[in-house]
Amino acid sequence: MNTEAADTAALLTSAREALERYLEVHVDDDGALTFSHADVPCVIQATRLAEGLTVLSLTCVVAWDLPDDPAIAASAAERAGQGLFGTLGVVRSEKGIDITLRYAFPAEGMEPSPLGTLLMLVVSTASQLRSDLLGTAPGE
Repeated sequence: MNTEAADTAALLTSAREALERYLEVHVDDDGALTFSHADVPCVIQATRLAEGLTVLSLTCVVAWDLPDDPAIAASAAERAGQGLFGTLGVVRSEKGIDITLRYAFPAEGMEPSPLGTLLMLVVSTASQLRSDLLGTAPGE
């Protein structure tokens, strides 16, 4: 296994172990981690950008097929400006709009406890945003 593959595999293993304290995590064929938190599907991938700089990229699909209503997009934009962990994205499709929350950060050398805490902060933010947008309690 080359160094890049070994680095990304090790980082994904650390992320999986950190998240398994809180959630059921699945490892996909390509090594990506998938899981759900309060009906928010998420995926984590690892990429080595340069020697000594391997990052984890977390993407949560907050909501999908929402009505293409300017108020929903405005609400998402307002939340994006409130210092969330991550970047909100609004994508328009034939079925309406989809909202994602993405967060990428260098994670090499992080211990499992702080890594798990950081990942859960992002995931919890995505779940709370879903609840706010849909007018439900998290997990409903």
